[in-house]
Amino acid sequence: MAAGVDLVAGYGGDGTQMELANGMLGSNIPMAILPGGTGNALAFDLHVPRDLRQAAELICQSHNQRKVDLGQIDERYFMLRVYTGPEEEQIASREMKNKYGLMAYPMATIRVMRRLVDIPYKLTIDGTEIEGDGFICLIFNTGSPGGVALPENPHVDSSDGLLDVFILSKSIRSLGAFASYRLGRNFGNASVHHWRGQEITIEADPAQPVWIDGEPHGYTPFTATVIPAAIRVVVP
Repeated sequence: MAAGVDLVAGYGGDGTQMELANGMLGSNIPMAILPGGTGNALAFDLHVPRDLRQAAELICQSHNQRKVDLGQIDERYFMLRVYTGPEEEQIASREMKNKYGLMAYPMATIRVMRRLVDIPYKLTIDGTEIEGDGFICLIFNTGSPGGVALPENPHVDSSDGLLDVFILSKSIRSLGAFASYRLGRNFGNASVHHWRGQEITIEADPAQPVWIDGEPHGYTPFTATVIPAAIRVVVP
């Protein structure tokens, strides 16, 4: 990039796109997505074709770019989501993804749900303290989970300068609220479990593993902040 380029494209899944975005931050050079992973959530969120040929044609033909927020924890940046709770061995492995594709994610989720219990969480969102019990706490920057298993959540905007936070417990009310939230329906019912902010600190007792875009990143407590309009991405 120091020699001067017009655009940088990355072929791969969301992990690859995250690493590319980490390198592009602050350069003001647009990036482009060539989807090659299992979920391709960022491509879904930005409506980039999952067909490789069509994605390449988009790069050559489109003059549209979208400014996308990034989240930051310590020196690490994220594009999609951060969550707490499951240990590493409970997450969908690369072997499961290779064997089952997108079905690896719900299979791992069912296994995790059987083992987890609700614990106390303390959230500080833009200076306001919130307490609640749950087995997982999630921070979203984008509304798409990737793949075709779930639709895009219209309430999460990767360009709004905010992060969306949700505590999920094993109660029927909480699970129902999260289902409404994920499906974009009856959003008011989810409001008691959902918040938005620019700076979010999460504490848990006991300390919980932290995952950034599917990769392990230590344990709670941690603070996540949003970087508005951090990168530019070629879109339809």
